[in-house]
Amino acid sequence: MTEQVMPRVCFVTLGCAKNEVDSANMTARVLQCGFQVVEDPETADAVVINTCCFIQAATEESIEAIFDVCGLDNFVQGDAKLVVAGCMPARYGQDLETELPEAQSFVPCSKEDDIALVLCGLFGMEAPEQAVGPVSETSPFSVSPASYVKISDGCDRFCSFCAIPYIRGRYHSFTAQDIHDEVSKRVSEGVREITLIAQDTGCWGREYRRGKTPEQTRVLAEMALQDTYETPLNTAQLLDSLARAFPDTWFRVMYMEPEGVTDQLLRVIAGHDNICNYLDVPFQHASPSVIRAMNRKGSGADYLALIERMRDAVPGITLRTTLISGFPGETQHDHEMLLDFLEEAQLDYVGVFPYSREEGTAAAEMEGQIDEDVAISRAQEIRDLCDSIGEMRVAQRIGQVMDVVVLGCEEDGQLYGRAMCQGPEVDGVVYLESGEPGQVISVEISDTLVYEMEGEVVDGR
Repeated sequence: MTEQVMPRVCFVTLGCAKNEVDSANMTARVLQCGFQVVEDPETADAVVINTCCFIQAATEESIEAIFDVCGLDNFVQGDAKLVVAGCMPARYGQDLETELPEAQSFVPCSKEDDIALVLCGLFGMEAPEQAVGPVSETSPFSVSPASYVKISDGCDRFCSFCAIPYIRGRYHSFTAQDIHDEVSKRVSEGVREITLIAQDTGCWGREYRRGKTPEQTRVLAEMALQDTYETPLNTAQLLDSLARAFPDTWFRVMYMEPEGVTDQLLRVIAGHDNICNYLDVPFQHASPSVIRAMNRKGSGADYLALIERMRDAVPGITLRTTLISGFPGETQHDHEMLLDFLEEAQLDYVGVFPYSREEGTAAAEMEGQIDEDVAISRAQEIRDLCDSIGEMRVAQRIGQVMDVVVLGCEEDGQLYGRAMCQGPEVDGVVYLESGEPGQVISVEISDTLVYEMEGEVVDGR
């Protein structure tokens, strides 16, 4: 009797780091069930496309990827099956099934743990016990010295421009124990840098801070303000507990809304050498009227005060933000107010996007929709300003000695790594002459080019 050859599965991931984590979890689950995982979709028996539809451009990219896969020989000949997973099925539901008959199955974000069951069904196989329950298979992240770990999912903010609450659902924190276990697994696999991510990292643990009685609520609130505790109750305490438990691992926290930047969080960041002095705080705009229309809180003045507080509490902190230009009702005065804010803020890294009118969001129905060309032009003006500031701030690092985690080689063989002042995938890298992936090397920055840096090794460990 010949041993059954298990189908080959390829995962194609689009969108943000949170989707990468979801794809890694799905990959680990199918591996646990015996499926083969391949990188080339042309050699696969099934391709799972983990889609993104945060904005229209992302939706279009996902659709293009679907059609590209459908044009491969193994699909044209009917030898392979297509699974569309992630945000698009979550957002569009049954409408997507009508519009994309090319797919054999649709798996929304909330059902991704069922991916092995879905694939077994498509191939007419009996699902093994490992198709459900915990995943013990080694993570695909184990091949890299850097990893993401999600600490929550969903969002309750309902910003008027954003569809995430309708795609990912309401906010829910993962337990401190589950997060600790996930980090421990990554560290055991050789990961040296872990980035904590969520739709809103600053809200982590709020379910655990809500007491059932006034007395419980009071006690929990007091515990949340303390720096000594047994069980983490907020993001600052979670970060502190992880940094203490894994002193040789770097930790970075991304997607921190302004309200989440507490004095306690800043004390924790400043108090640990293995926590990156880095925060990604999406301001989105500086005009109070535009911010209100976005269903957000704050103003440019509030954000400047926050920036000053962050820099005072954590000397040398690197700051990144995200901005939207051309939001409905944005005037030229609002735009200039944002430019003035950026001149004063002198942020290290800025991502700017022209407003995207997303079906189902409150902003899509607002009056005063800005012409697309105007939004793009304003975005470019913001980008030019921020690039000039950012390039200058990066150039100021020449001569500084900093630790770099060696990540690997590019296609041309060039070795590279990442410093604590560089966020994954968005802030450039440090090019190196020597080192082994997984090493943390002390280097002196010798040159910069836009956001990239070059480093000469001082010490390795």
